[in-house]
Amino acid sequence: MSRTFYDEMYDASGECRPHYREFARWLADTPQELLAQRRREADLLFHRAGITFTLYGDEQGTERLIPFDTIPRAIPMSEWRVVEKGCIQRVKALNQFLADLYHDQRIIKAGIIPAEQVLANEGYQIAMQGLDLHRDIYAHIAGVDLVRDGDGTYYVLEDNLRTPSGVSYMLEDRKMMMRLFPELFAAQRVAPIDHYPNLLLDTLKSSSALDNPSVVVLTPGRFNSAYFEHAFLAREMGVELVEGADLFVRDDRVFMRTTSGPQPVDVIYRRLDDAFLDPLAFNPESMLGVPGLLAAYRSGNVVLANAIGTGVADDKSIYPYVGEMIRFYLDEEPILKNVPTWQCRKPEELSHVLAHLPELVVKETQGSGGYGMLVGPAASAKEIETFRERLKARPEAYIAQPTLCLSTCPTFVEQGIAPRHIDLRPFVLSGRETRLVPGGLTRVALREGSLVVNSSQGGGTKDTWIVED
Repeated sequence: MSRTFYDEMYDASGECRPHYREFARWLADTPQELLAQRRREADLLFHRAGITFTLYGDEQGTERLIPFDTIPRAIPMSEWRVVEKGCIQRVKALNQFLADLYHDQRIIKAGIIPAEQVLANEGYQIAMQGLDLHRDIYAHIAGVDLVRDGDGTYYVLEDNLRTPSGVSYMLEDRKMMMRLFPELFAAQRVAPIDHYPNLLLDTLKSSSALDNPSVVVLTPGRFNSAYFEHAFLAREMGVELVEGADLFVRDDRVFMRTTSGPQPVDVIYRRLDDAFLDPLAFNPESMLGVPGLLAAYRSGNVVLANAIGTGVADDKSIYPYVGEMIRFYLDEEPILKNVPTWQCRKPEELSHVLAHLPELVVKETQGSGGYGMLVGPAASAKEIETFRERLKARPEAYIAQPTLCLSTCPTFVEQGIAPRHIDLRPFVLSGRETRLVPGGLTRVALREGSLVVNSSQGGGTKDTWIVED
C-alpha cells in the first residue's frame, strides 16, 4: 500500500480535480464571513432537530452534536459505479456465506475457512442452524466501510452487518447542504439520495413472503446512542417506532400493543443486538427484547432485519476471508480489495505483529466505534507495551493492519481550511435486488493527523456527492 496521502480535491501538482471545479469556483467567490455564518446556521439547525448521538461514560454529558463540515466529499460518477459494483458483489457473497454457514457449511468442508474460526465465534448463533430465510437474505441492510490509499485505490476496511448505523446523518447532511447552499446544486448534477427511506421500506417489505406486511422499527429506547436515527427512519418510512415492551408474542405470532387492540407485526427492523432480542432465548436479564420472539422467528411468522447471527460474518477475524468467499460463491474476482491483515491467532503472524507494533494498527475482532484499538505510530511506548501483553494473553482476539494512509479532504477547522482524513460508508440494501443510493456517510477525523473518524472519538461528517461526469 502507498505511503502518501491522496487528496480528494487536488491532484499531486495542486490542480483541482475536474469533479470539484464548480465547487472550487464557488468557494473562491464566496466571502469567508458568509461561510462562517452558514456553518453556525447548520449547527443551530442540527441542535433544533435533535440530531445527536449519545457518548457513554463522558463526564461532560452524553448528548453530543456530531460536527458537520460544509465542504463536501465529491466522487465522480464513473468512479462511483466501480464502488457500487464492488459493494454489491461483497454483500451478495456475505449473504451467501451466512446461508451456507447455517446450512450445508460447504465453505468449511472445502477447507477455505477453519471450522473453529466460525463455529466457536461469539457471533455464531446455533439457534439459526437449519432455519430457512426468505430469499436466503440475512443482512438486509449492510454498511461497507471504505478508505482510499495514497495511489487512489479503494480498500474495504470492514463490513457492518449487524445493526449498521449512520444513514440518518447521510440524509440530514444532504438536506442541510441543499438548504444552506442551493446554488451549488443548481451549478452541477449531484445524484439524489432522498429516496433511501423508500428503498429501505421496499427492502423490508420484500423480506417477507406476504403481499403487504406490517413493518416496525425496534429500538432499545431513547438512551441508545443511535436513538435519533431509529426515530428518524421510522418517521421517514411512515412506520411505528417500538420498544420491546410495545410487542408481545402469542401463539408464535408477534403483536404490537395499540389503543385499538393488538396489531400483528410481520417485519421487525431491529436496532438492538442479538443478546437482547429475547430474554427466553438469549440474555435472561434483558429488559429490551420480546419474550418468545425467537420461537416466532423460527416458526416463520415474523422477519427480523437483519437476521440473528449475522455478526459472525462481520467479525474482524472473518474479514480476511471475504475475498475467498467472493471467489467461492460467485466465481468472481473481488472488485474491492481488503486491507492487508495479519491474524494474531496464527503464531507466525503474531510474531510479525509483535515485532512491528509501533508501525501497525491493532484491532479487537469484536471491537467497534474506534474503541479497543492501538494505532502504533500515535501510541506511547507504555501503551505499546501494555498492548503487547494483551496480544500475548489473547492473540485470537486481535487482528493487525498497516497504518492506513486515509485520503484527505479539505475541511473547515479553527485555523481555516485544512486537509483532514476521511472514510466512506455506503449502505447496501438487499431485497428483490441489491441496491445502493449514490453516496454514503463520509466521516472525517477533525483532529490534525488523526486517522480515527468515529464520532465517539471526535470525528465529524460531510455530505457525499456523486457528481455526474
